[in-house]
Amino acid sequence: MQTVTIPTTGLMMKNVKTFALAATAIAATMSAPAFAADRGDDIHAGDYKWINFNYMYALKELPRPADARSGHDYLEMEFGGRSGIFDLYGYVDVFNPSERDSSDKKGAPKMFMKFAPRISIDALTGKDLSFGPVKEVYFSTLFNWSGGSDDVNNSFWGVGADVEVPWLGKTGMNIYGLYDLNTKEWNGYQFSANWFKPFYNFDNGSFLSFQGYVDWQFGADAIYTDTGEQVKTANGGAAFAGLYWHTQRFALGYGLKAYKDVYLLKDDGATGLESSGISHYFAATYKF
Repeated sequence: MQTVTIPTTGLMMKNVKTFALAATAIAATMSAPAFAADRGDDIHAGDYKWINFNYMYALKELPRPADARSGHDYLEMEFGGRSGIFDLYGYVDVFNPSERDSSDKKGAPKMFMKFAPRISIDALTGKDLSFGPVKEVYFSTLFNWSGGSDDVNNSFWGVGADVEVPWLGKTGMNIYGLYDLNTKEWNGYQFSANWFKPFYNFDNGSFLSFQGYVDWQFGADAIYTDTGEQVKTANGGAAFAGLYWHTQRFALGYGLKAYKDVYLLKDDGATGLESSGISHYFAATYKF
């Protein structure tokens, strides 16, 4: 357990975009011709890459002050693919692009980036490491960078796998240790899972999908002020469930996200921020 001193006005909110679902990345992975373990002598067989541009709106995204404005829009460029031993997903967000006074991102850092490269251990070693529902094994990393020098600057290091789950199909799973690049300290772990499940096809070739993810941190240091007020918890995270309509070039979607002490911030704790509850996301996508 750690103890810290904070101002009586509370900590300033870290302007962090929550982990977003790589819907089309997972879709592309599902449609790739083969797993790395099945590529034989050519580890580049089935390589692919993609770029999406999304216009997003987040309603009451957490964490947030209780009296904050209702929400914000943002532009997002997603990218990813597979090349030999490397599997990649990432995005760059630009918040409140029109500088609306009504946005809850008014005056906040403008950008956030997530970069999540994985290395296939199957492809690297030339061995088929699949067993049971586990189809491919990875060395997994994740980096989160925000706009300011004192904002989020986190790295995650661990292992992952593509796992065949009943009904959902291939589901990406990773477990990481968190290394905070600001404090130069290891602090707890994170389990992540994401999925993409097409479940209804229309005659015109478009389809509906159920897609989502879970990010859960655990084993971290709980942090308190000198007066005993809790700043951070040992466990916390978020889960997203979305319904999306896809065509070859466009997608429209809605997602509901549930939080529990997200980013380990204690809900209504010493920071005065709400970090547990529900938010809503709306997305319009053009696929390059």
